[in-house]
Amino acid sequence: MNDIPKYSDPGPDDEVVGDPSDRLAAYIARTEVPLDLLALATLWIVVVPPGDFGSAHHGSTIALIVRIGVSVIYGIDMTIRTVLARRHLHYLARHPLVVASVIFPPVRVIFSIRLVRSVFRRGNLQRFLVAASVMVLNGAIIVYLYERHAPKSNIHTLGDSLWWSFVTVTTVGYGDFYPVTPQGRITACFIMGIGILTLAVVTAQVASSFVTQGSSQTEESLTAEPATPEMTSTELDRRLARIEELVMGLSGTPESG
Repeated sequence: MNDIPKYSDPGPDDEVVGDPSDRLAAYIARTEVPLDLLALATLWIVVVPPGDFGSAHHGSTIALIVRIGVSVIYGIDMTIRTVLARRHLHYLARHPLVVASVIFPPVRVIFSIRLVRSVFRRGNLQRFLVAASVMVLNGAIIVYLYERHAPKSNIHTLGDSLWWSFVTVTTVGYGDFYPVTPQGRITACFIMGIGILTLAVVTAQVASSFVTQGSSQTEESLTAEPATPEMTSTELDRRLARIEELVMGLSGTPESG
């Protein structure tokens, strides 16, 4: 059974509910998760301005092409949604964030929150860890791009940034590396939040596993305990007769008259 909801954008949508052929809802169900994953995977390249990628190896040009490509994908998605909707202009007016994501792709990350929300609804720890890892990796790349040439910065390589993000998300915080730019510090706040949230989720999952395992073992021990057989009246009579014979044998044979 498919556990992906047909439509999970915030609020009711009469364009989807009222669609007789359900084509719009089916399309959203097929494309919602891939587009959310795309938003997460390309977050670093659409948040950082193309000029900050540097001129080496045409980094700025490649970044600009990728940004345009992501916008084209979101534009195609919005066009298909609008065509499948019953009232086209009404659908556009009801989804300003989706329209804004075509012009400014980072807006699409807002919808990626549905991935984390669906994890808590379904208890899928593996999907949550994958999404958290992708966001932390995005944060490390963003911090590196902003910090590598900043004055008084000590994060100059991608390795430094990855190490900093790892000790930050695990709440260790050695302090050997730290961001100094406003963009880097804002990103650091998000990584800290991801670390606290991940720690809470993993702790809750481990505790739940121990409780479930203990309950299962208790149920198994109760089930495996042999039941005490009940003594029937026939068996009781037979044992009483046997005891009577033994008593008579010990007391001796009575004298004859």
